[in-house]
Amino acid sequence: MPAPPDKHRIVETLDVYLTKLASAEPTPGGGSAAMFVGAAGAGLVAMVMRICAANPKYADQRELALKLALRADHLRAAFSDGRLRDEAAFGAVVAAQSLARTTAEEKQSRASRLEAALTVAALAPLGGMEYALTLQHLTIDALAIRNPNLVSDLGCAGEFAVAALRACAYNVRVNHRYMKDAQTVASQAQTVARYERESSAAAAAIRSAAASELVG
Repeated sequence: MPAPPDKHRIVETLDVYLTKLASAEPTPGGGSAAMFVGAAGAGLVAMVMRICAANPKYADQRELALKLALRADHLRAAFSDGRLRDEAAFGAVVAAQSLARTTAEEKQSRASRLEAALTVAALAPLGGMEYALTLQHLTIDALAIRNPNLVSDLGCAGEFAVAALRACAYNVRVNHRYMKDAQTVASQAQTVARYERESSAAAAAIRSAAASELVG
């Protein structure tokens, strides 16, 4: 289970964040935005579950709905923390790239620092992929409560999770292009491929469940 919300997390308005995203600064970038999308999806699941928990029609599923809402809250916090980790990790890559490389010693030091930074920068979105897959499965659990009035919100949550996972995959792979540790790259690449396969199956289940409610 992801960590609960951190009270020390940096808080900024949505407009400020999007303005930063649109700027010429290297951070926030795609990995950060992917985490943001995932957090929005987790928020939607929490909203739907709390509405269901408060509705007498779903009284027999109230406890389950509240548990799912809490899981969604934790997942939203994990995405938010992941967003900050991704930004910090890429900032470290940029800093390493700017190091001097005039002498052989400087070149060696820069290469070592850059490799370490790239490894961390790949791990951040790889964690985001795990969160996104967890969000997909959480959405499937939420759909089982079968509230036809809110199925579109859960469908959105599921699609946001898919988008977050695929976007994070891009950000893992772009770091792999520059990493020299072939063993780490290969291991992470296998994990990325596994998450993508599992995500495709989960997305199909979400779309099927949502479609049956919308048609019905």
